[in-house]
Amino acid sequence: MEKSSKIILFAGGNLGSWALEEIDEDAFLVGVDRGALFLIQNERRPHLSIGDFDSVTPDEREIICQNSEEMRSCDPVMKDLTDTEMGLLWALEQQPAEIVLVGALGSRFDHTLANVHLLSKGLKAGVPCRIVDEKNEIMLVTDRITLRKSRYSHVSLLPLTETVSGITLSGFQYPLDKATLRMGDTLGISNVLVSETGTVSIEAGCLIVIQSMD
Repeated sequence: MEKSSKIILFAGGNLGSWALEEIDEDAFLVGVDRGALFLIQNERRPHLSIGDFDSVTPDEREIICQNSEEMRSCDPVMKDLTDTEMGLLWALEQQPAEIVLVGALGSRFDHTLANVHLLSKGLKAGVPCRIVDEKNEIMLVTDRITLRKSRYSHVSLLPLTETVSGITLSGFQYPLDKATLRMGDTLGISNVLVSETGTVSIEAGCLIVIQSMD
């Protein structure tokens, strides 16, 4: 796989036709557990299917096995990592230009929150990672990021660390200049881009940047 490749992880959470829109011609597709079945059912062949596959039937597992270029399975009980973390760690080892996680949000809030936290592994590895679902895009920032006007109407900022300091926003309806957000603060909720591009920069801490639409 080329260094410039984009890896897309299809996890087993909320998925729909919107998820297929993330796929471009050169994307490397990883099906995580039931996410692999979603790809196959939508006529996409996973380059890799990974997980314990405890959320599919034996017949569905065989379909995944027969329709994946490679399959890596593990015991559903004797393991320490979630399927999504296993998939992400494999993806990070490839050092791609970008990793996108779809199907990483869903009805299990524990898994949803854990998957947001997983984005920190991308920061440590120096690989841009983001979570995308039908109405949200989530990423982590420890320095600076530029956002462009898009289908998302709102931008919200939440601290992942106890304190995030030196937050400066430009191009937003509600600008900030070296502000501080602490765990539990809601100051950063529901901002709006008023320029074609906006910048978010911080001096210390780790910030969750969530672009969303109603």
